[in-house]
Formats: sequence, C-alpha cells, structure tokens
Amino acid sequence: MIIKETFLQKLRNAFNLNIYEVKIWTALLSRGVSTAGELSDISEVPRSRSYDVLETLEKKGFVIMKLGKPIKYLAIKPEDIVKRVKQNVKNKLDKKLKQLEDVKSTAFFGELKKLHTNGIKLVEPSDFTGSLKGRENIYDKMGNMIESAKESIVLVTSSKGLIRKAKILNRKIKKLKDRGVKIKIVAPINKENLSVVKELSQFAEVRNTRKINARFMVIDNKEVVFMVLDDEDVHASYDTGIWMNTPFFANSLINMFNVVWENLEDSKSVLAKLGK
Repeated sequence: MIIKETFLQKLRNAFNLNIYEVKIWTALLSRGVSTAGELSDISEVPRSRSYDVLETLEKKGFVIMKLGKPIKYLAIKPEDIVKRVKQNVKNKLDKKLKQLEDVKSTAFFGELKKLHTNGIKLVEPSDFTGSLKGRENIYDKMGNMIESAKESIVLVTSSKGLIRKAKILNRKIKKLKDRGVKIKIVAPINKENLSVVKELSQFAEVRNTRKINARFMVIDNKEVVFMVLDDEDVHASYDTGIWMNTPFFANSLINMFNVVWENLEDSKSVLAKLGK
C-alpha cells in the first residue's frame, strides 16, 4: 500500500496520531478487517510494534478488536471517528474553560490582580506598546479592547476593512450602546459595504469619507491600535498593527479626529441618496 507522506502528515495533525498509528489505521481502512500481521506487512510497521499500536488505536476508538483466533481488527467508519474526536476535544475544552472560570473566584486570582495593579505603577509608559503581526491577531486585540470600552470608541478604517470589522462589532456593539458607550465610525461608504453601514448605523454614528486613508481605533481616549500598512497592498497574514496605551497620544489623535469629524457626511445622508 502506497500512501503519500503529505497525506499521512495531515492525518497526524488532524487526529493527533504518531506515524505508526496513521500507517496501521490507513492500512486497516483499506482492508476493513485484518490481522495485526497483515497490517504490519501492508503498512511496513515492525510486527513487534503493530500489536501495541493497535491496542492504542483501540483505546482511542479508531478500531475494534474482534474476538477469535486469529485476533482480527475492524475499521471504524471515518465519520464516526471524526464525531468522537470532536466530542473529546469539546469535553476537554469545556473542562479547561470551567477550570479557568473557577480560577477567578479564588484568593489566588485576587493576589494576581493585586500584583498587577501595584506593579503597573512601576512600569515605564514606553512599555505600554506592542506590535501585532497578522490580521487575526490584530482583530483579536481590537475585540478585547472593544469589550473593555467604558465611554467611547472611535474607529477609522477602509471600505473593505469596515466589512471585516463589522463581524467583530456586530457581536458587541448593541451591548456597548446599552452601556452608554459612544461609538463613532469613519470609512468610505459604497455599494459594497452599504448593508454593513445600515446595520451599524442603528447603534453607532457612521460618517463617510473619500479623503482619509487611515486605519486606527481609539478606546476611551487612552488606548490606541493603528495599522501601519494599506490593506489594499498587504496580505492578511502580513498586516501589522501597533498597540499603545497612552492617554497623551490618544487624546492628540482624537483632537485631530474631531476637527475632521464635523465636516464629514453622515451615513444617513449617503443611504438616502442611494435609496436605501
């Protein structure tokens, strides 16, 4: 049996198996029912190891051992294995999440918060900065910042960027408005993002721009994340953002933003012109 190494590697990654396990398993899948000796010959796994490997696969739920002589092994359908693996992953994740949630109610967690609060006074302002590599990491950071907002959110982005960020905002924006957080969004409005603008306008002030080519977000006039590259020219995995927690810089940025904001066209006017 000849199976490409790339295929075996994909199985190893997907199901967390070692090389002997994927070789024996795929050999059994190709036969349906087989003995350990036959599977050893097909898979080129040493016979001395094949019994141990099959025992491990049985414990993991990938094969069933049939009673009788000689002992034979039965392959379980791949779709049943995927269901079982998914359930196992979910159970482990739920257990881990519960453990983490339980930590918050312990004295140990209180000590951690106290350590951070007291220690943060000794940190240099320049340490409150960081580089974010990749759009997924940037958006994760932005999502956390949005959740922590208490007073205001200012977002300036591109047309396509607004569509992408709407996926983050839509899950949180209604709760933010209910908490009294004021949200201002600036982006080029066009037919491509019109439905997104209409949806966001229910909970935020959205204004149109044709001249501003910038990508940044400011939370509560103190925390900033801004992108250093044009999203039209960079692949998502190479996008780069800078995070800063500095009221001085944030306020300077907001002061300039406010001057421009007053001269921008409201999204409702744009929607009215387009008959939406």
